[in-house]
Amino acid sequence: MAKTKLIDVAKRAGVSNSTVSQYLNGRFDYMSEKTKLRIQKAISELDYVPNPIARSLKMNKTKTIGVIVRDITGFYTSRTIRGIDDYCKNSEYNLLIYNTDVDPKVEAKSLDTLNQLRVDGIIIASSGQNTDLINRYSDNGLPIVHFQLEHDGQEKNIIISDYRKAAFEATEYLIQLGHKRICFVTQDFNQVKSRKDRFLGYADALQKHAIPMDQSLIKYWHRETGFEQSPIEYLHTENPPSVFFTQHLAITTELLSVLNAANIVIPDDVSLLGFDDIPMAEYFKVPITVITQNPYEIGRQATKLLLNNINSKTPASEKIMIPCSLIKRLSCKQV
Repeated sequence: MAKTKLIDVAKRAGVSNSTVSQYLNGRFDYMSEKTKLRIQKAISELDYVPNPIARSLKMNKTKTIGVIVRDITGFYTSRTIRGIDDYCKNSEYNLLIYNTDVDPKVEAKSLDTLNQLRVDGIIIASSGQNTDLINRYSDNGLPIVHFQLEHDGQEKNIIISDYRKAAFEATEYLIQLGHKRICFVTQDFNQVKSRKDRFLGYADALQKHAIPMDQSLIKYWHRETGFEQSPIEYLHTENPPSVFFTQHLAITTELLSVLNAANIVIPDDVSLLGFDDIPMAEYFKVPITVITQNPYEIGRQATKLLLNNINSKTPASEKIMIPCSLIKRLSCKQV
């Protein structure tokens, strides 16, 4: 059976092709109610479905945005995507989602593919390894908004959590509980501004309370290999930490596994405060104190900024900081 075309709808309704086109695009200013009803009836009878590609070519817009994420299964990422999707639904936009597994090559291919698909804009949690490619597309007029991590501080449009303030408030809370040996467990932060901001917040709180910075309390974790030094070994040193302050959900969950396997009891043996909430953490035997971000709102704000840039003749660069919250549970004790 041949696919119904716009010209078939026009013939059935007894109107011109341009009148049907105006109806489909919602331009009813000079259209009588009878004409609208005839077109609507013809569309229904012929089971006509507009060709979105043809319409996008005429309008120079696809009403579609691309979203590139590092790990689609992550709690933070899934909530961000929900915020993006909800905002898009209310704005009649569609999503194309690409997962990179933090692979710069996959990320570059995703950017190229979305550009070829003529998306109206892109929201990206980038690896930081495709800056030149992203800037080239942005300079050529493709609106791009970053989220999750700020890498070099040169991102033109970005929505991120206020990492420095959050880390400061969390560290100060630990200090107020009497902790002075606060082990800051992080990924390498020299090339990622957002990670460095967390460290600076930690350092700011130590400085405010006249606690000397001890470099031996800065411990590193790698996505592929885990902890550089065993947390258990570190707890058995002469001057161990009284609390671990972890900077990523994956670090927190791996640390919990290591401590549990060694029968280390939280908070009796060591306290723990983590960055990013753990799903269902309130049901743990010892609920974990965390800094929680607002990924849903980050998704909404990123989409709002992107659509504003898509629809603006003179888009402006903007950096928006979303506050975090400290959720106090039972994993941090007074010392």
